[in-house]
Amino acid sequence: MTLKTFATAATLTVTATFAIADAHAENPMVGGAEMLAEQNIIENAVNSPIHTTLVAAVQAADLVDTLSGPGPFTVFAPTDEAFGLIADESLAALLEPSAKGQLTQILTCHVVGAEVFSDALAGMIADGEGSAAVETLGGCVLTAEMAGDGITLTDENGRVANVTIADVDQSNGVIHVIDRVVLPQQ
Repeated sequence: MTLKTFATAATLTVTATFAIADAHAENPMVGGAEMLAEQNIIENAVNSPIHTTLVAAVQAADLVDTLSGPGPFTVFAPTDEAFGLIADESLAALLEPSAKGQLTQILTCHVVGAEVFSDALAGMIADGEGSAAVETLGGCVLTAEMAGDGITLTDENGRVANVTIADVDQSNGVIHVIDRVVLPQQ
């Protein structure tokens, strides 16, 4: 089962379930900053001290308006440390205007066009007998798997990202913080 197939049916159920179960739950802190459910993905990312590189990349790729829009979106948000695993020269080159297309594809490989909380993703993994294909807006297919109580995402190159903070609710979707940048197939 792919995420696109599952997301349409599950999003309403998952959203309703979380609205009932977590009506009074607070969002997790990200980098010591409060994430407000009434703010959108960009507003919260700008307030996160561990997502400055991601914010700069989103600005360079002209994706601010998109990710501020109504969504819903699920964003697997790499931290500054995750971007730090990329060579400085390579990262600087990606942020150049001439690399906008490549940067846009990389960033949209972190975005799903549906709101998917971790419980729904874990359910997809269980239904898939240990893994689930997660199709992104950038055309990447990530493989989601359980690692103990956590979720990992493996890109088409075998790079593994761990979800370090799950279910950061946003007005236009949800963010899951990850510890590695995922890339399109190379």
